[in-house]
Amino acid sequence: MTGRFGALTAEQGRKLMALGREVSFPAGSRIFEEGRQADRFWIIRSGAIQLDLHVPGRRPAVIETLGQGDLLGWAWLFPPRRWHLGAAALSPVRAWEFEAEAVRELCHEDPVLGRDLVLVCAEVIGHRLQCARTRLMDLYGPCGSGA
Repeated sequence: MTGRFGALTAEQGRKLMALGREVSFPAGSRIFEEGRQADRFWIIRSGAIQLDLHVPGRRPAVIETLGQGDLLGWAWLFPPRRWHLGAAALSPVRAWEFEAEAVRELCHEDPVLGRDLVLVCAEVIGHRLQCARTRLMDLYGPCGSGA
């Protein structure tokens, strides 16, 4: 496992990867839209994906760009299981895709794996919140983020 998923043990990684399937997205394609049902997630193998936030009356604000080894999607894990951001492929993307229901079932069967996966997702959530805060301050703050 790569990226943040390197925190999983080899056995946990094997169990998780057994549920994954290879997918690809062409450059410019929308992968998901903010507010829609989150029923899957991806680990990026190659390419770049931008996360964006809907801003009424303006173009979506780009929050972060993801690449190899990054987790795309965490909202599948927590009710109400709706995307908090949108995502689009900036370049051709190859990824492993995971069906949320199957992964939640695996977490139920293996609570240690479930805990470790939640910790990985919590780290991603914290990072994404900080990126969103910084980007929104850059866009709308009186003097930017100062970063």
